[in-house]
Amino acid sequence: MTGLAEAIASWPLVLSLAAAMTVRSVFEGRRRSALNEALHELRRPVQSLVLAADGGAPSGAVEGSAQLASFALERLEREINGGAQSGLREEVFPLRPLAESAVARWRARASVAGGAVRLRWLAGPALAHGDRFALAQALDNLVVNAIEHGGPQVTVEAHAAAGRVRLMVADSGRASRPASRRETPAELVERLCGRRRRGHGLAVVRRTAAAHGGRFELRRGASGSVASLELPLLDDGAS
Repeated sequence: MTGLAEAIASWPLVLSLAAAMTVRSVFEGRRRSALNEALHELRRPVQSLVLAADGGAPSGAVEGSAQLASFALERLEREINGGAQSGLREEVFPLRPLAESAVARWRARASVAGGAVRLRWLAGPALAHGDRFALAQALDNLVVNAIEHGGPQVTVEAHAAAGRVRLMVADSGRASRPASRRETPAELVERLCGRRRRGHGLAVVRRTAAAHGGRFELRRGASGSVASLELPLLDDGAS
């Protein structure tokens, strides 16, 4: 067999090896991304628990943070050890308590950054169907994202119309951190965990919105950003 013939004969093997390496790279990339998302979602309630331990959050926020931490740990365990992915935990629940809990959990975090978080609920007795923990996790991501990358004033606002509810998280633009302000325990934990990763929280929000038949939109501007999470309502929850 000539050198040219040998080279031609070896092409299928080369292509097979290249394909295998590509598949492995894609698989490892997706697994790494899934693990990073799971770690990101665990970090949120841990930060809230640290704030509570420091006396910077109401005691009522501790239980919700602990439940979200447990929810995130379950996902992280599945990503590490394998196992079937759990579906949505189907139930009917009011959305307002989710928004109130999110504001309560992160009000202290906004305060130490020189800002504030407030709730304007204009959606009436809005009822949703789906996984309350997944939606609480998504809303936490939007609130903390607004505090960390926007601020100083963050508003969570809700409107309902035509069988849909829109949860909007708006900030008033990035605020500079006062040089005299000490690092908070939550910020210390975040720094010790390593460099910040971008985009994982918003990816979780998009996936959660889609899984609940809704949609997510983020608009950025010079005067701040508005994140909008739109979800379907039950008939008796529309107003």
